[in-house]
Amino acid sequence: MTLSITHRDPAALGGDGSILMRQRRDHARLDTMMNRWLAGGPADELDALWRDIVQLVFSHAFAEETVLWPVLRRVAPDGEELTGRVEEEHQAINELVARVEKSPDDPRRAEWIREAFTLIRQDIRDEEDELLPLLRDAFDDRRLRRIGAAWETVRATAPTRPHPGVPRRPPGNAVRGVPLSLLDRLRDVAPVGGLTVRRVAFTAFAAAGAAVAVFRAVRAPRRPGGPLTPGNAAVHAAPKDPPHRSRSSAVRPWREPLYAASRRRRSRSVGCRPGRWCA
Repeated sequence: MTLSITHRDPAALGGDGSILMRQRRDHARLDTMMNRWLAGGPADELDALWRDIVQLVFSHAFAEETVLWPVLRRVAPDGEELTGRVEEEHQAINELVARVEKSPDDPRRAEWIREAFTLIRQDIRDEEDELLPLLRDAFDDRRLRRIGAAWETVRATAPTRPHPGVPRRPPGNAVRGVPLSLLDRLRDVAPVGGLTVRRVAFTAFAAAGAAVAVFRAVRAPRRPGGPLTPGNAAVHAAPKDPPHRSRSSAVRPWREPLYAASRRRRSRSVGCRPGRWCA
């Protein structure tokens, strides 16, 4: 039986840097923020808290869909079904939050936010009880920490607002997510002075680098020396013999063309005789 990661010891989940602990910390932070919003308070404080929740929800979900779910679909027999269900939950949250953002004066806004919180809590339960334990079963602590680092890099450069039209799977989400991330972060901060310009430029550079790093990480072989698959064919390939090299090319590879030309000239002029070079 698969054990939920909710109450397991950090050491059993790969340590603080593992993807499981990073996910669990984000989920706990979201739960605390949602409880604070439901407790009520001044309107401006609740609006600021709602913006923080939205930014965390969408950067978190984008990193999951870019890094975690492709890996899970490769290592779990029912990974396609499980990730498909969570992606549907993400899409429902996306559309509901977009409705809230587009209707700031609608009297149903508070009701929609509570409904979004219900969906977020259900998504957290599905991930911690069903999806994330499969990663614990499939990988050792070191690999979980590597996946966690890739996930954190993508989350730091992910979109922070709802975009219902963005695909939920790579490479489409990463290709469309990079420019949207820049747009979101320009809207999140007031562009004052060169510091903000440099910060946005750094986000663009980091997002491009993150996309490359992520695709290299998720395409890694499932198991070194495991079953022969397109992903780990290189592990099973027999080592190739080193290419034959002449004595001259072994010492000075750049001189080989000169020796070849010299052999051709001498063979044409004196013929192939003992003691002579021949073409």
